[in-house]
Amino acid sequence: MTTEPAAEAVNGVREVKSAARTVEVLEFLAARQNRPVRLRELSEALGVPRSSLHALLRTLAKYGWVRADTTGTLYGIGIRALLAGTSYLDSDPYLPLVGPYLDELREQLDETFHFGRLDGTDVVYLATKESGQYLRPYSRVGRRLPAYSTSLGKVLLAARDGAERDRHIPAALTALTPHTLVDRAALDADLAATRERGYGVDNEENSLGLRCFSVALQYADLPTDAISASIPIARLDERRERAVVDSLRQVADRVARVVGPLHSAGGWV
Repeated sequence: MTTEPAAEAVNGVREVKSAARTVEVLEFLAARQNRPVRLRELSEALGVPRSSLHALLRTLAKYGWVRADTTGTLYGIGIRALLAGTSYLDSDPYLPLVGPYLDELREQLDETFHFGRLDGTDVVYLATKESGQYLRPYSRVGRRLPAYSTSLGKVLLAARDGAERDRHIPAALTALTPHTLVDRAALDADLAATRERGYGVDNEENSLGLRCFSVALQYADLPTDAISASIPIARLDERRERAVVDSLRQVADRVARVVGPLHSAGGWV
């Protein structure tokens, strides 16, 4: 009887090579959103032989995790990934509690508000409440963005020091816009300023034309969740910034009082 080779141990656990490769494929396809990829491009990006990758893609397509075009040459993320993601949102213990506060903020200020969670080097958007003044052509729910380029991520990175911060920041910082901080020293200085003022700021660092403000949700000793507001810079001034930040802080305090007991009682994320 043969056993499947395992990759190097990660956190003391031996990885199953095929499982790790499957996750890499799905994450790569998910990150491309509506841009399908050819087998050759996927093979080169992941460093996997085309023959074994083709067999894996056909298996994933059979079970709905990957979809292919009619020629079988273009691949994208499949509907099963959506079902799994929806299941995560349905089972999250904090999302139903935070959601009504985002609705309240939107009704009060008519801006776009987000709820996000730190995951590795990214922030994942778990909820978005859109302003009636500015509607995106897509939903941010489920999207991942580098933590260093978002106000949500920055306020959570600012709560961390040393190795704990480093593990959430990639070695190479890639610019999403001309304003993204890609120098680590500049980023650390910005995080120090974030910690001092108590809220995060993204100045067109992941979306041109938008400035974002965020506050961490302090229901854990080391926060993993935050809420933010995205505002077009064309209608933003100092008075509006103060009003938005003050409202975010007030709501964050209320959320912490509601969610804190659940977290202390063993709520998990």
